[in-house]
Amino acid sequence: MRRSRLGWQAGVLCLLVFAAAMAGGARSQPPASSPQAPPAAPIPDERVEVPPPPFTDGIYPCSSCHAGMPINRARRDLTEFHTDIVLKHDEQHRWCLDCHDATNRDQLHLASGAPVSFDESYMLCGQCHGEKLRDWRAGVHGRRTGEWNGHKTYLLCAHCHNPHQPRFKAITPMPAPARPTRPGQ
Repeated sequence: MRRSRLGWQAGVLCLLVFAAAMAGGARSQPPASSPQAPPAAPIPDERVEVPPPPFTDGIYPCSSCHAGMPINRARRDLTEFHTDIVLKHDEQHRWCLDCHDATNRDQLHLASGAPVSFDESYMLCGQCHGEKLRDWRAGVHGRRTGEWNGHKTYLLCAHCHNPHQPRFKAITPMPAPARPTRPGQ
């Protein structure tokens, strides 16, 4: 009888200590009506290791063809070169020179006009797709290889997505696999 009473008292004491700890923790939190602390400053963009972009053979460096050409900023169908490129990436609002640099065709540019290399194209994509960039950096979107807590190599967005048509093409659904049979059945 005495043991069960001690066990019960110990349980109540533990519950009280837990409740006091929770109440103390709650007091250290700012009241709901007080302003919250500003979010932490974003981590500055750091260059990550990536393999070379997946250029089509013979098209890079772009300046080998574009060096002497006048800059034509007009939105239009391409009829002489790059006719295989069909823009299906916010095509109502986008044009080639929104991403490709007009004066140096061997690089891209950010919305600010700052140049960015094809090796850093993730910065360009991340301007509109910030949540994907965050997930890519964390290793939960795209492919990252390397050590758990050390050197890593990332694939660029363009290794999996065509930047001009980024959606994956639909895959024909297949029937479910057949359930294996156990021996003797």
